[in-house]
Amino acid sequence: MCNRACVRLQKDMDTPLLTVQNLSVDFKTPGGVFRAVDNVSFEIRKGETLALVGESGSGKSVSALSAMQLLPYPMARHTPESSIKFGDEELIGRDERFMRRVRGSRIGMIFQEPQSSLNPLHTIEKQIAEVLRIHQGMGKEQARARVLELLDLVGLERLKTRLSAYPHELSGGQRQRVMIAMALANNPELLIADEPTTALDVTVQAQILELLADLKKRLNMALLLITHDLSIVEKMADHICVMKDGKLVESREAQALFKAPEHDYTKMLLKARPGGTVRKAPEGAPVLLQGTHVKVHFPKNRDFFGRTRAWVKAVDDINVTVRQGHTVGIVGESGSGKTTLGLALLRLLGSQGRIEFDGQEISGLNRKKMRPLRKDMQIVFQDPFASLSPRMSVGSIIGEGLALHRADLSIEERDALVVQALEDVHMDPQTRHRYPHEFSGGQRQRISIARAMALNPRFVVLDEPTSALDVSVQAQIVDLLRELQVKHNLAYLFISHDLRVVRAMAHELIVMKDGQAVESGPAEDIFSNPQAAYTKALLNAALNLKAA
Repeated sequence: MCNRACVRLQKDMDTPLLTVQNLSVDFKTPGGVFRAVDNVSFEIRKGETLALVGESGSGKSVSALSAMQLLPYPMARHTPESSIKFGDEELIGRDERFMRRVRGSRIGMIFQEPQSSLNPLHTIEKQIAEVLRIHQGMGKEQARARVLELLDLVGLERLKTRLSAYPHELSGGQRQRVMIAMALANNPELLIADEPTTALDVTVQAQILELLADLKKRLNMALLLITHDLSIVEKMADHICVMKDGKLVESREAQALFKAPEHDYTKMLLKARPGGTVRKAPEGAPVLLQGTHVKVHFPKNRDFFGRTRAWVKAVDDINVTVRQGHTVGIVGESGSGKTTLGLALLRLLGSQGRIEFDGQEISGLNRKKMRPLRKDMQIVFQDPFASLSPRMSVGSIIGEGLALHRADLSIEERDALVVQALEDVHMDPQTRHRYPHEFSGGQRQRISIARAMALNPRFVVLDEPTSALDVSVQAQIVDLLRELQVKHNLAYLFISHDLRVVRAMAHELIVMKDGQAVESGPAEDIFSNPQAAYTKALLNAALNLKAA
């Protein structure tokens, strides 16, 4: 017979940790009330992983933010029948004092966009330690020991010597892992992971997923996983809820759903994968941009007199040639120097070496002399929310460059180009009257692409342009970028950790590690026959290829 302790344990296993019933969320907008989530119900038990899956704008993140009571009230409101219970406690309508005891302690959350979630004025150590001091009352030394332990857990061993670093000094993947460390600091009962591996390279993705699975098992932690990456869901989830336009269209056990999906939308998601082969590059195309022996070194520490004693070699003696109509792919793990190289080539970051654009040396040009070239050299940043002004409408954001570089245009002509740019990235032109916070992460990334393309540039640096997008939109964006490249004979520098997308886009490839190029050459040669051990490891992790 089962004793009282056994009965109690069985009851805990049967009782949901988080119960969401009839959840509906309305947003007040200038155009009226918009229902972002419509009558959604699901539950999660201890030790279980539930995945919310769907495209951008489907209501996944809004549902998760509702559980944390982090929606922008009163602009957002729950309908009277909505209920979210954590154990036996109703969360909807609770005051801020109660929620502060829950957030970060009993419920942790990994946000999708680390740059906008981390405080730019505080060091990495201070931000992680703050969670420990508030919820556990740790002293300075005890908190530092736990911070170092957490950095080890999330694969940031190198950051242990840079605890005084600020978020802007880290790569996108490193910032995401700092967010994960903060969310795990207090061993929460429920962890909400909103696209936790979006900004991570393939090798670290595997490490983070393994870490989350291990913690879930070891701590009997429940995991609410929000993602558009079905390969992650297949490995991690026990139960899957598929959302579309704010509604739950299918909710089933993971194995059953992958084996025999019932809803047409679920079937479409399972089939949608970015890929394809790169189009043939124009032969004999002239060189548009060339970087020779490019170096970007940052001072690491200084002596008493302010003299630099050591340097961080973010980019160390890189050569790159980009021809008109060609795409050069830059791949490597977070912190390898990919984005730093792109910024240096655009003269947005100081560097050593020689940089030429269209036959003109631009290495020594000042800001004023570079301005006329800016319309020909554009960039799509990795983190769309951080690069879009929250005080400007979408139309103003896209039209800002046109107003500066195309002063000859009338207001009507400029607006027509804004409309065209939005249509090119598959967005409703009417959205130009709305603001960035009203869009999902994927939609914001498309706005960033529209802004870059509005000026019809000749050279574009694409810094992880598809990392924030769901799989079906990734394929659309890759097709769009190919189409624009052919139409305008564009040159791309394509920075990404998604090697499937790079393979579909790049004609030439540079593989970077610790600021250096470990391998470079025609992309197909490297994909089919990698020479460097590091390149082979990347391809094994990303494409499941056997090393030659």
